[in-house]
Amino acid sequence: MNKGRLEAFSDGVLAIIITIMVLELKVPKGYGLKGLLPLIPVFGSYVLSFIYVGIYWNNHHHTFQAVKKINGKVLWANLHLLFWLSLFPFATAWMGENNFEPLTLAVYGLILLMAAIAYFILEYFLLQINTKDSVLGKSLQNKYKEYLSPIFYIVGISISFFVPLIASLLYIAVAVIWFLPDKRIEKHFVD
Repeated sequence: MNKGRLEAFSDGVLAIIITIMVLELKVPKGYGLKGLLPLIPVFGSYVLSFIYVGIYWNNHHHTFQAVKKINGKVLWANLHLLFWLSLFPFATAWMGENNFEPLTLAVYGLILLMAAIAYFILEYFLLQINTKDSVLGKSLQNKYKEYLSPIFYIVGISISFFVPLIASLLYIAVAVIWFLPDKRIEKHFVD
């Protein structure tokens, strides 16, 4: 199977997700800082989600640069990932419009967790057909980020009802961890 179609479809879905999220940003009801202040939670949730979508796009791109083969399981695993990512606009808008209320924060964390699990499943199926000796296999030997992220999400979900600020900071921490350039795959390619 040709991976180009999967990559193009995924890029299109991710572009639509970002478009939907930005369309949720409403024009302020006033002008100046007074009009912008109520939008800070909405804009903050948008920025965080935009960064997450960017991280997934970047990692997806790098992963598929290292992949030689795909199959039907990979196609379904990729759709599974895109399903969870497609819920980002809903969770982002709900959380931002409700000033990071505990339930909205927990749901946001749950969607982040499910997207992380879906990406892990995608990598699993890719590694089944692209051996451990492949560029992908060699690149994904150290998975500390993949193991640390779900722990942060689970803790964030659990404490979102008690200490919402800490939950928010945990979600931000995961974004920061992944935002830092991940050279695991890049180092195997010579420009």
